[in-house]
Amino acid sequence: MNRDTSPVLDLSQLKAGLRARCAEHGVPVETRARLVLAVALLARPVLAAGQPVRVTDEVDPSGPLLVITLRLPEHTPVAGADLPLVPEPGGPGVAVWRIPVPQVPPAPDCPAETAAEQELAAVLARLDGLEREQWELKHELAETNSGVLAMYVQLEERDEQLRRSHAQIFRQLEDALRPPPPVVPGVDLAVHYTPAEADAPTGGDLYDWFVLPDGSLHITVVDAVGHGVASTRNALHVTHAVRTLCLEGYPLGELVERTAIALRITDPRLMATVLLARLDPRTGRLELANGSHPPALLVRADGAAEYLTVPGRGVGFPLPGSFEVRTETLAEGDLLLLHTDGLTECRGDAEEGEARLLAAATAHAALPVGELTETVVAGLRTVVTHTDDTLLLAARYRTAPSPR
Repeated sequence: MNRDTSPVLDLSQLKAGLRARCAEHGVPVETRARLVLAVALLARPVLAAGQPVRVTDEVDPSGPLLVITLRLPEHTPVAGADLPLVPEPGGPGVAVWRIPVPQVPPAPDCPAETAAEQELAAVLARLDGLEREQWELKHELAETNSGVLAMYVQLEERDEQLRRSHAQIFRQLEDALRPPPPVVPGVDLAVHYTPAEADAPTGGDLYDWFVLPDGSLHITVVDAVGHGVASTRNALHVTHAVRTLCLEGYPLGELVERTAIALRITDPRLMATVLLARLDPRTGRLELANGSHPPALLVRADGAAEYLTVPGRGVGFPLPGSFEVRTETLAEGDLLLLHTDGLTECRGDAEEGEARLLAAATAHAALPVGELTETVVAGLRTVVTHTDDTLLLAARYRTAPSPR
């Protein structure tokens, strides 16, 4: 049924009519309050200007819905987005509200003052409910944050435990891969190693040093192609093969070639450079064999220094082997340095790196070998543009003590 009211000139009369229609159809008080306030906000300027408004209400049985239509003068704008109950657009000067009608008995009529109090109470109750919900949400959020914080602290503690465990494992792994200096009368030995990646403490730069049955000191320096565990495995294969061949009595000049032949069967893709040194501490006789590796640096006690180049090709290279064996005689105080290219190529220029290494070794040659290796590496790695594993091994000849 469509109910068309007469033109309304009084705001109080308009509100009373709306409240009566809502009460008749059982519209909830909160919805009624929103509707009355929305209609009043639209109608008040029109009524204040002395112009009438018209309100039509009908029931749409499909919902059922109570349809309230407010008709204003055609030139009146209807901006409903900010209203407490947003209307549907109904044409120029027309606002339409479709309100669901609950299946409850209609509420009895009540005075306008009582109706306004009911609406205010409903709004306040709604606000109180929202405040309670907000408080509960904040409380739940605080508990959640507390739980998340506790979980974060636990995760940090576990991460720290893992870091400590990893560091311990890495140290043990390094100790297993990098043997301590052997005791050689008349020779001071030291080594410094820096991995290319902080979280990967092993790489392709390895060394091995041991005393042969005749008392000579043998040193092997290997730089396997690549980084990480795979290159470490390859470097270990080379050092173990060299050690085995040494103990079987093969001459120094044959070791690179025979190592390449032995490993070609098990891993044909393995590539590594190799530098071999053999020092007799009783006489100071030094022998060097090389397979594509950076040359050893000899710093004499009188300050003279030179790189001891030896031609050759490394393991996995075409025609592997040391093409000759270089022989030198060390005097008391002479210093021998063996390194990998990560030390001299840290700036990307190998020739510059070799010149800087020679200058640094000469300047710090008087230091104890342990301090010398640390100082030289720190001086050369002030600027690093090319990251690679870095190995520096030092041997100072002091002349073996005379037998008693």
